[in-house]
Amino acid sequence: MTQARAALSAADSEPPATEREFHWRGGRTSLDLTATVDSRGQGAVEWLRDPADLSRWFREAGLTEHHIPVSRVELAQARALREAVRRIAAAAREATAPEARDLDLLNQWTARPLPGTGLTLDEGGAPRPLPPALDARGLLGLLARDAADLLGGPLAGRIRECAAPACTLLFVDESRAGVRRWCSMDACGARAKMAEYRARKRGGTTTGSRGGATTRSRGGSRPD
Repeated sequence: MTQARAALSAADSEPPATEREFHWRGGRTSLDLTATVDSRGQGAVEWLRDPADLSRWFREAGLTEHHIPVSRVELAQARALREAVRRIAAAAREATAPEARDLDLLNQWTARPLPGTGLTLDEGGAPRPLPPALDARGLLGLLARDAADLLGGPLAGRIRECAAPACTLLFVDESRAGVRRWCSMDACGARAKMAEYRARKRGGTTTGSRGGATTRSRGGSRPD
């Protein structure tokens, strides 16, 4: 099967746009944007396939409560920003300099002027902040600002890629020890621990009361 036919086959097997579930494990909205591509590599799956996908992502990310019209051009711009953020994050993880083109693209978005907040009245007649009305490009500017704040700050060195072989999601490790391995303990972490447990059983090892692994019993192991 050719790569083109394989890609078409994978696309046909994907759920409809309204049923696709986005990932929210990054700890920062800009990293969650990079998670709109699943299983990066040969089997990568694009979740922002249509403008409607990006409009829904904006709402589910909490960037707006409204349906924001998105054009094909803006969808392409969102994808380009997403990939630039991911490459800059990769450079931060590897302690190398990011590509100038990626920095230029990010800075183009952060330089866009944004409207300020206003005031409105709540149900009791008290003033409360009125969020600025932003279009798709304005929301991409907000995402770029979040990425610049993250990638240029102290948490840049805490960006990790999930250790699960089939997962490539990025997340901010805010654990005290700084040794978090999984994007989610309830998802990838749980599956990895189950796989390790099954591997130990197949190998005839058990875990001792202090967490150490004991060797296989000389009398052989009982069948599962």
